[in-house]
Amino acid sequence: MVFGRRRQAEEPEKGPEVTEEPAEAAEEAPADEAAAEAAPAGGGPWDSEDSFPDLQRLDFGSLRIPVAEGLGFQVNFEATQVDEEGNPLDGRPVAVLVQYEESAMQLQAFAAPKRSGIWDDVRRETAKDIQEEAKGQIQEGEGPFGPELLAMVPQPLTEEVLAEMPEDFRAQIPAEFIEQGWAPQIIRFLGVDGPRWFLQAVVQGAAIENEEQWQVLEDVLRGVVVVRGDAPMPQRDLLELQIPKEFREGGAEEEEEAVETFDPFERGPEITEVR
Repeated sequence: MVFGRRRQAEEPEKGPEVTEEPAEAAEEAPADEAAAEAAPAGGGPWDSEDSFPDLQRLDFGSLRIPVAEGLGFQVNFEATQVDEEGNPLDGRPVAVLVQYEESAMQLQAFAAPKRSGIWDDVRRETAKDIQEEAKGQIQEGEGPFGPELLAMVPQPLTEEVLAEMPEDFRAQIPAEFIEQGWAPQIIRFLGVDGPRWFLQAVVQGAAIENEEQWQVLEDVLRGVVVVRGDAPMPQRDLLELQIPKEFREGGAEEEEEAVETFDPFERGPEITEVR
């Protein structure tokens, strides 16, 4: 499968305007029992208030993500300031990309209501966007985390797109796709409704069909801890992400190299491998 490097992560499309919950209500109301029950049995993702397995995790603020041999991590940024020519000057982290071999999984967490999840609505909106805007095809089904969405969208293969792809990915593209200027891109959307949060995982690459690579990403997803926080937030607002101290401080020689290349707007290697 083919997938390109995203310049910025996309949040689920926002619905009608929502109002922020009063702080008093947020403190007094019980946690969302329905959303908590919707979490998959036999493991996470976990809420930070849960009793979860003690694993080595990277702290991305609202997301604490397990690390394991062979995994790589990249933080995707969204520009918040641009210059007169539209070039980004500053940005905020909006997604964490977990990479394993030829597979990648993008993770984002959002604020959600106390007494109802939002995955059903987000899934319907995502399917509609794929069909109407991306001219793609969708298939709904049940997976290890509940309802999920499999999408096939045509990916343009312009010279710019091809230049941005890692060489090993580009080499796998059949010649006929390059000649026609597009290739079918398979994307798997998974969602988990938690207590006052919603976690979305978007999987691309070999893990769509390769069970061994998917199992590694599934284990990562099951080990994720979501830190919602107590502050009231509008529904579907992205929970704040931060750069882990391991990325900022360097420390070991390998980590120092990662920090040097960790420019969110610079082309080039941005994947930090955990050995």
